[in-house]
Amino acid sequence: MKRSRIRRTLNDFEESARIAGEQLREHKVRSLLTALGVIIGVWAVILIGVGMNGLDTGFRNSLAMLGDDHFYIEKFPWRNVGDDWRKYIRRQNMESYYADEINEIISQTPNTGLVIAVPTIGFRRNMSYEDQTANGIQFTATTSDFSYISTADIAEGRFFTQTEASSGQNVVILGSGVMEALFPDEEIDQILGRRVKISRIKFTVIGVLESQGSFLGLQSFDNQAIVPLPTARKFFIGHRYWNGTSIRVVKQPEIDREEARDEIIGAMRRVRGLEAGEENDFDVNASDAVEDTIGPVKAGIAVAGFIITGLALFVGAIGIMNITFVSVKERTKEIGTRRAIGARRSSILTQFLMEAVSICLLGGLVGLLLAFGSKTILDHYAPNFPASLSFNLMILAVSLSVTTGILSGFIPAWMASRLEPANALRHE
Repeated sequence: MKRSRIRRTLNDFEESARIAGEQLREHKVRSLLTALGVIIGVWAVILIGVGMNGLDTGFRNSLAMLGDDHFYIEKFPWRNVGDDWRKYIRRQNMESYYADEINEIISQTPNTGLVIAVPTIGFRRNMSYEDQTANGIQFTATTSDFSYISTADIAEGRFFTQTEASSGQNVVILGSGVMEALFPDEEIDQILGRRVKISRIKFTVIGVLESQGSFLGLQSFDNQAIVPLPTARKFFIGHRYWNGTSIRVVKQPEIDREEARDEIIGAMRRVRGLEAGEENDFDVNASDAVEDTIGPVKAGIAVAGFIITGLALFVGAIGIMNITFVSVKERTKEIGTRRAIGARRSSILTQFLMEAVSICLLGGLVGLLLAFGSKTILDHYAPNFPASLSFNLMILAVSLSVTTGILSGFIPAWMASRLEPANALRHE
């Protein structure tokens, strides 16, 4: 009994699928136009998903570059300050010797959660080697201690020593992007010892950093170079205060981030000589500030995507419901004939429901093809954007199309299954 019921259900399903296929072949253009809303909805949800995946990947890359255990003591915060920018611009500039004083405090503090503080100064210059040029390179001027906190490993060569840094020698460590621009046809180990020019001043290449990639294909982390701080002061930035000065502090892995931040604030207030009750005249930035910035962007993209997808699928569902009603109207006599010769109501329901789902599946497949095409174009014109089309995203798109078909086709299919044979046969 149970086996025969299962066989009957399978037969109904097979017959409904065959009729749905015939209807799609017979009304190709009508079916495609009806599925247009589903096509746009599936296309939109996949593109939004690809964009969100790329944003997340780029975001994780940027956090890796910043370092989860790194803090940046700077003049300005990493957030939109709005009309308060005047307050921040009037702050006293950072000085590189603050790092020495913070390290002294760290050494005198028992059970400290901090490891080391290192000064860095950022600036931009052009570089050249023979007839090759690299423009707008982001330089970091720092001390030999930077090798302990750098998030980028040395791929070849070495970091500069304390002697080289303190004596202000003309040595430089190149990012992989700078190396490729200046030495496009040479192996990485062949460029060590070469003399490159930074603003017409010769520097010896002593190391090359490993490739770090880029953020969303827009900002490369490899377009950088590192030089000793005294050398940079001698040739590029002078000995005055510099807006680009940052004190990077690394915490111990087992220490809570907020606990470490509070300790840094306390140490920096001592360095600046701030009295109790005085407002901080500096900011302690970290990767969580980037999270706070990127969060609303991701939320906005997600909301926009849901709205576009929802509207498209809603319009598609209305169209499919309408065309299914038309199909029921056109085939009322056929329904009456089938019911008269013994067709069950569930068979009629399954038939028209299958037709609605088939149209939505057609729309889903076309939407998938358009999404694949769009991703191919994106990969061609923005090869560094970390876009990825996951299997889960494709399953979600197909599930949405099937769900739309079921919801939009159920009412007309149910009404078709409730038709009385006598009334249906008399229908003109």
